Amino acid sequence: MSSFISETNRINLIWQHPLYQEHCRKIQELERDRIFCRHTPEHFLDVARLMYIYSLEEKLNISRDIIYAAALLHDIGRAQQYTFDIPHDTAGVKIAEEILAELPFTEQEKEEILSAIGQHRTEADGNALSLLLYKADKKSRNCFLCAQVSECYWPSEKKNMKIEY
Repeated sequence: MSSFISETNRINLIWQHPLYQEHCRKIQELERDRIFCRHTPEHFLDVARLMYIYSLEEKLNISRDIIYAAALLHDIGRAQQYTFDIPHDTAGVKIAEEILAELPFTEQEKEEILSAIGQHRTEADGNALSLLLYKADKKSRNCFLCAQVSECYWPSEKKNMKIEY
């Protein structure tokens, strides 16, 4: 990996990647009429920021660019789930792998990111990054403000029903 490529550049390389943009666009199209939470770039960034805060609070020493990469990519498989009934974490790992293969991340960093994406739907048996991703993904949703909260399929214990800080 070139030393002149900064963390910010690596994250923007994900954002600018044509495959990433294609899948984001598909997700937006497929969720246009969705009444529940959508999987927008704002959601991805909310998750990243919460992960980073939790990482600092817990003194986990996880690189900010690894956190942001995992957060930006964690739901990228949603269009595959809607279109082909492939679980979005499974589809997301494959898509993220294609994207990361073209970017300046080490093999170890790629493995960490892909593992977190693949495990982000459960808090059991995960590594620190996937546990952060799980927690931030849930806490990024403001269920307490949602008009559709009673219709939501999320179990009540996963719904974010109060402001936590």
